[in-house]
Amino acid sequence: MPLHGHAAPGGLAGVLLPALGLLLAAVAYLFLAHRARRRNPAQGWRRRRAVSFLSGLALLAVALLPPLAPFAHADFRGHMAQHLLLGMYAPLALVLAAPVTLLLRVLPAPRARQLTRALRTRPARVLAHPAVALPLSTGSLAVLYFTPLYNATMGIPAGHWLLHAHFLLSGCLFAHAVAGPDPAPARPGVPARLVCLGVAIAAHAVISQLMYGGFLVDIHAPVDQVRGGAEIMYYGGDIAELLLAVALVATWRPAPRPRPRTIATETVPAAGTSIPAGGAS
Repeated sequence: MPLHGHAAPGGLAGVLLPALGLLLAAVAYLFLAHRARRRNPAQGWRRRRAVSFLSGLALLAVALLPPLAPFAHADFRGHMAQHLLLGMYAPLALVLAAPVTLLLRVLPAPRARQLTRALRTRPARVLAHPAVALPLSTGSLAVLYFTPLYNATMGIPAGHWLLHAHFLLSGCLFAHAVAGPDPAPARPGVPARLVCLGVAIAAHAVISQLMYGGFLVDIHAPVDQVRGGAEIMYYGGDIAELLLAVALVATWRPAPRPRPRTIATETVPAAGTSIPAGGAS
């Protein structure tokens, strides 16, 4: 068994299944983008969004396929690089592709209204709030690395893939809550989102420094691997969060100013004009 307790990769299936899933996701997005252009040629669909989605899938491929995936099974530094790709870099690229907006463009009107109503439900509004997405993404790292959970999940293939899914989904949720272009009815203003992003930056820094110093961590791996993984988290996380901050600024739009209310002027009867009966108080 590898030194830090990873389960062995799933052989050929562990390569073919992720590759096939990523390929299908790329085909589906490009098909929907083509439909959006055909349905509304004047509005179309921005190519940079399609490029962003394909870039996110490419980052997922780097994380889930050789040579990084086998290395991550044998070395904690590889695991941390995989974590950054799955939980921070790929989610940002996927979220900036605005997949929900694309669905709303191509779905029939009744289905689009159903999706819009689902996005406005209380559970969806709570999940899309940065204060909830933050502990699910960044906060879970302390639970993972400072408890026996990491070693337990790495001992079985199912736990390994569940961890990948958690990194990806929580990362997408946080990127969407902070800087996503898709509709988010409960999203707070820019100052609140900047505060959440600042907390995430501080939390990453504290966790990586504790990991580098060997405090509180419960990771079955050689010390040089743990320290190397901590350095990857520290510097790689800073770059990813800087990109997220840039995306927040780039996607931010000021709220439209309310239009001034027009005051209706009363019609004054002309001189010599009689007021009809009942027209005066």
